[in-house]
Amino acid sequence: MKMRIDIITLFPEMCEAVMSESIIGRARKKGSIEVVCHQLRDFALDKHKKVDDTTYGGGMGMLMKAEPIALCIESICTQLRKKPHCIFMSPKGNTLTQARLRELSEYDNITILCGHYEGVDQRVLDEFIDEEISIGDYVLTGGELPALVLADSLSRLVPGVLSDDLCFSDESHFDGLLEYPQYTKPAVWRGIEIPEVLISGHHANIEKWRREKSLEETYYKRPDMLENAVLTEADRKFIETLSKP
Repeated sequence: MKMRIDIITLFPEMCEAVMSESIIGRARKKGSIEVVCHQLRDFALDKHKKVDDTTYGGGMGMLMKAEPIALCIESICTQLRKKPHCIFMSPKGNTLTQARLRELSEYDNITILCGHYEGVDQRVLDEFIDEEISIGDYVLTGGELPALVLADSLSRLVPGVLSDDLCFSDESHFDGLLEYPQYTKPAVWRGIEIPEVLISGHHANIEKWRREKSLEETYYKRPDMLENAVLTEADRKFIETLSKP
């Protein structure tokens, strides 16, 4: 069964524009993945389509109301005939990782709520949201960009979206390491040659070079990742050589 991603937002046109382009757009057209963007104002109860109000206890800004969000999620539940896994994009959430994306890719249905203003009434979060996810330790003006990051990175893990599984398995973060450097034609650019091993035709040596370069990139740029990476004894010995002066 293909994955369906529902995005609850005040700016569905913005989300549709991004999710209709390039690889994801083509995957949607051929039916590999389904993305449905919901205008939250369609579920507002007053004639002005108001989805926010002032906060109890005072404070600056407005808060998104619980009822329109609840009605939208319940509408999605009715369409799916079950409750999807519901995610709220929030700077208070756990930081998105490739490992978590692989886990989320096992779901058939994901619903993403985009926050706005000063946030969302806590009661609807407690009632419907299964987890909160952040894309980094900073604050944006709305949840649309984080939701699109999640939807894009999740979509590419769905079978049929990319041309080959190697497109996502042979890259940074997939196996806990950063990706090795890559090169394209010409072999000599402005006097700079590509590593000779890459045109040697010796596949075992190429794979060894790529693995060592991946370890090297991670060691120098993201050493924290090595703590959780799956490393062989050969990997560990190579890393030891990097630490030597």
